[in-house]
Amino acid sequence: MKIKLFLTFLLFGLFSTTAQELTKNAQVSVLTIGPGTSLNDAFGHSAFRIKDSNFDYVFNYGVYNFNTPNFYTKFARGKLEYLIGLDYYEAFFNAYVRQNRTVKEQILNISPTEKQKLFDFLVNNYKPENRAYLYDFFYDNCATKIKDVLQETLNNTVVFHTPENYKEKSFRTLIQDNLNYNSWGSLGIDIALGSVIDKTATPEEHMFLPENIFTFFNDAEIHNKNLVKEVKILYKKQESKNSTNLFTSPLFILGLISLGINFITYRDYKNKTRAAWLDNTLFALTSIIGVLLLLLWFATDHTATAQNYNLLWAFPLNILLLFQLQKPLIKSWSIKFIKFLVIMLCLMTFHWVVGVQVFAIALAPIIIALFIRYIYLIYFFKDKQQLSS
Repeated sequence: MKIKLFLTFLLFGLFSTTAQELTKNAQVSVLTIGPGTSLNDAFGHSAFRIKDSNFDYVFNYGVYNFNTPNFYTKFARGKLEYLIGLDYYEAFFNAYVRQNRTVKEQILNISPTEKQKLFDFLVNNYKPENRAYLYDFFYDNCATKIKDVLQETLNNTVVFHTPENYKEKSFRTLIQDNLNYNSWGSLGIDIALGSVIDKTATPEEHMFLPENIFTFFNDAEIHNKNLVKEVKILYKKQESKNSTNLFTSPLFILGLISLGINFITYRDYKNKTRAAWLDNTLFALTSIIGVLLLLLWFATDHTATAQNYNLLWAFPLNILLLFQLQKPLIKSWSIKFIKFLVIMLCLMTFHWVVGVQVFAIALAPIIIALFIRYIYLIYFFKDKQQLSS
């Protein structure tokens, strides 16, 4: 880290003291990095490479400073400022080779004047007063910056064409195509992000993903000529066997939990009893998850967490019923409340079927278990007449 900081200050010192003039042999290219193994790396990365006779630099957006005050709070609220980063190409390239991630290069077919203009923009953008920007996963990230910066510096002369293999997809599908649907990361994304990402993305909006930047750039034109004059595979990922364990996957784990809930519900039915600990757990967890989803929707600047119908099963007001269940006699409105929860589960299914929002398939066993448990609770309280006015 200390070495990287030293190199960063050294590079900035060069830019701040001298005006960099590119030679006629300077080369400008776009680097596309393939997915990594962690959720944070699953969507790849994009960068500009500026290569000349006496230097080889990489500018890339999406860098952040862990030393930022209140880092995690700002990150959670969508208020964390991201930065443009600067590296020597060799260090940048070797870092991704060590991670075994594919590195592709598209050499741009632009004039010396356009190369200089782009380089000057990046150098100016790297200055401390200009480096920061408010990140948005879909509209202002490492990939969209490549497109936007290029268009801004080249006066919107780049014309993007729809690729031959283009298929209309929603933002959610574009995300999940880069993930294992039966993974915890996929489940977390489907729970946290709302119905706003289930709308169909326009062709240009597909370019929030680095791989789509690569695809669209290959078919783009500038001044009636191809934008990309050469494509190079600088490093190809060495394939290895997937180590995905079915027995630790969310569908398997949540399936087991669902079976456990249904077994306890069946036993309660046979014995005409109620496992209070199970109901306490279910109402507490669904309430807590619901509050977190509400906070993501209304208390943050994240655009993708709005209109989240996971609140139909993770209902924040379940906490009210949790308090009622601690009493010997529950209020009569409690049965109506549980009936309301059953209706909301039905609404969730309706939203899923008609495509208002796509929910995580791993949630299906839990939703079924909640439905059965709620039906049993209505039966149990009515049968026992454990009600107070």
